[in-house]
Amino acid sequence: MSVQPDASNDPSADHALGQRVLREHVASVYSTYGVSTLTHMAFVVVFGSIIYSQLKDPSLLFWLAGLLMADIYVFFTPRWNPSRPVRESAYWARKISRMVTLVSMVTAVVPWLIVPHDNLPMTSLLMAVIVGSCARAAQSLWPLKPALFGYTMPMSLGMITALAWQGDGLHLFLAAAGAAYLLLTLHAGVGQHKLLTASLMLRFENEALAARLGEQIAATERASEEKTRFLGTASHDLRQPLHAIALFGAALENELRDRPEGRNAERLMRAVNALGASLDTMLDVSRLDAGVITPAPQPVQLDALFLPLNHTFAARAEQKQLQLRVRASGLWVHSDPQLLHRMLSNLIDNALKYTARGGVTVMARERGDAVWIEVRDSGIGIAPEQSGRIFEEFYQINNPGRDRSRGLGIGLSIVQRLSRLLGHPVQMHSRLGRGTHFRVVVPAVSAAARELIGALAPAATADAATGQRRGPAPVLPGRVLLLDDELEIREAMMGLLRSHAIDAHAVADEAGAAAALRQASGEGRPFDLLLCDYRLADGADGLDAGLRLSQGQGVTTPLLLITGETSPDRLQRVRESQVPVLFKPVVADSLLQAMAEVAVAR
Repeated sequence: MSVQPDASNDPSADHALGQRVLREHVASVYSTYGVSTLTHMAFVVVFGSIIYSQLKDPSLLFWLAGLLMADIYVFFTPRWNPSRPVRESAYWARKISRMVTLVSMVTAVVPWLIVPHDNLPMTSLLMAVIVGSCARAAQSLWPLKPALFGYTMPMSLGMITALAWQGDGLHLFLAAAGAAYLLLTLHAGVGQHKLLTASLMLRFENEALAARLGEQIAATERASEEKTRFLGTASHDLRQPLHAIALFGAALENELRDRPEGRNAERLMRAVNALGASLDTMLDVSRLDAGVITPAPQPVQLDALFLPLNHTFAARAEQKQLQLRVRASGLWVHSDPQLLHRMLSNLIDNALKYTARGGVTVMARERGDAVWIEVRDSGIGIAPEQSGRIFEEFYQINNPGRDRSRGLGIGLSIVQRLSRLLGHPVQMHSRLGRGTHFRVVVPAVSAAARELIGALAPAATADAATGQRRGPAPVLPGRVLLLDDELEIREAMMGLLRSHAIDAHAVADEAGAAAALRQASGEGRPFDLLLCDYRLADGADGLDAGLRLSQGQGVTTPLLLITGETSPDRLQRVRESQVPVLFKPVVADSLLQAMAEVAVAR
């Protein structure tokens, strides 16, 4: 028995597939091996006894003994079982084909012993038995064509020739009927064999495809994890020196504020801040993926939200000779003002990047219980085949040279994440060469709620929309302890803090910090704030160390964590600890503001 699989470019794969199919055929045939053999032996005894009792021909006893011996040999000979290796399938297919052929050849003798007696009832019984055996073989042996042919043809041909040998019309008719039945049986068996073979080959091919797909998915997941680890490590390693540069630059800018050299310090800080903004954009993706950002939905007046957006992008639009139209609507929506501001800011920023002439329009329309906030541009548009990729990280249209002025290609990815976080669907419609418009669907605030919040001061609403805070200058802590294992950052931080008249002390490890806290407590001059880096030397965890130190010495010292980590798992851990955190590189004003807030909260 051989299986002929479809030709392919990999002969070894075709051979392996053929071996698996053949093994399934062999397993199917051998699954009824024992029961079929015992049943056949019992039937031979009954059938032989009936025939002998009617014909009294001693030769029938010799035939009966020979057939029983063949059945006994078939039953006790070693047989296939599932533990047999696949490579032996062809051997077992040949073996069972030879055995069933042997049984059939012994059976083929009996028509020559019965038909010549011209006993029509016995002849009819013989034909019924042989036809039934062929039918059974067509059902159980068609997985192996040699076995099917080997079992059906000898006994059928023996019966047909014995009938035809008689020469009279009745026997010739019976011989023709037997021949026709044999042909139909073989034809049906071959057809079933082909269907089964094709089905098994398709099944195994699908399993192979599924296995390869699983391997590809696993490889993709590993690559994604490796990419995440690489970006996390690279981001941290970039943030460390940039954080030091920002601190040194802020201290230098403060010292040179009223001197001519101060202009260079200002230019330096603008470059540092631009680089920090790029890193913060990547950090936003990690924070969103980590679930660190929790929305705080509230009624938001869109006009108060649109005003700062107009101020932010008007100068840039004018520089590109574009018209920026931000239309007032008088509508209120229910959303997180800061996160919605970020979504619209990214959409407007993206529209301005890809618009060379014309302009950008920002508008809002009420539609039932929702408000459609739309950002329309007259830019280059998006081809249909690219529309599914624009929300991918780092994907940019028509920017093969990675022009830095067009950003990193993360803005729309952040929009998509914020859309899921806030539950504000984002819809996009675009025509290539004609422009694009994005629509953000936001829940509207009911009329009753508008009346309730109508007394809010416009200035307070605008501050809520953009997250701005107004008030007196922050009161900085008097004494600060810094725990950071990098010398450059300790020196930079000391320079910045001391330039603002803060008594700062820096240490490199937890033991040094504990000693400094004990000394300060003994002198009666405890520290007002503990600044701690997240990643310390030798893999020490700054969060755990900071929590231990802040609760030590019988005095609670406010803790402010500073980190360059972007790993979602670690960001989630920081969030769960509820410790205030700043992300490197830290802008001096943000650092001082956070220090004042943590110290006051004490």
